[in-house]
Amino acid sequence: MNCEVFYLKELEVEHYQIREVLRCILHTIMFNRALGLVRPREVDSELFEITYVQCGDPATEKKIEEKIDLFLAWVEKHPNKKSQVCLSFYETRNKQMAWFSSKVERLYWEQWCIQLQVIPPAPLRAKPFYDRAHYGDAPETMMDERQKRHAALELALRNVIMQVLQIVNEKKDHIPPVVHSDVVISFPFEIAIPSSSDSSFGMDMFKRMLQTGPPTMLS
Repeated sequence: MNCEVFYLKELEVEHYQIREVLRCILHTIMFNRALGLVRPREVDSELFEITYVQCGDPATEKKIEEKIDLFLAWVEKHPNKKSQVCLSFYETRNKQMAWFSSKVERLYWEQWCIQLQVIPPAPLRAKPFYDRAHYGDAPETMMDERQKRHAALELALRNVIMQVLQIVNEKKDHIPPVVHSDVVISFPFEIAIPSSSDSSFGMDMFKRMLQTGPPTMLS
């Protein structure tokens, strides 16, 4: 069976919103694909009226934060671009190469693509001329526009989280059995971001998949 790939609805985000958006989505996916021995921890988003659940595993949280940091660094170099962050789950298998050699190959069975459109912040404007007699000449942020954007993103983020929950409840047949006793919190996973030399959708994992052919599930 081929790898199941889920494309989440695209979100328009400003730079300062990226970290919280990715935290909400990545932790929601990880918690719902956890294997059982987790200590769920509810987290209130720092930016949105949204509560999500983490697995309570320090290693998982560290890996997510590190990847978010790398993605933010990429965004700094490629502002106002479309891009995506991909969370993939896989199994490993020893592949015999020759008489006395073998290598470990990854068999991807599920991938989540978080699609983001990074947009510039709301512009600044001065107060209308007729207001200056009462309010002075100090510039003001277009709070109405910023609030509208924020509210729209929060609603869209809620919809993406609901999309994740719907998928994890409906798509289960492709999940491989647990065959390794050392798997405790999660199946092995990786988070792919655009490479430093790529300004669009050049994911390292996609390149590997093209080179090695369609991924298969463990039988």
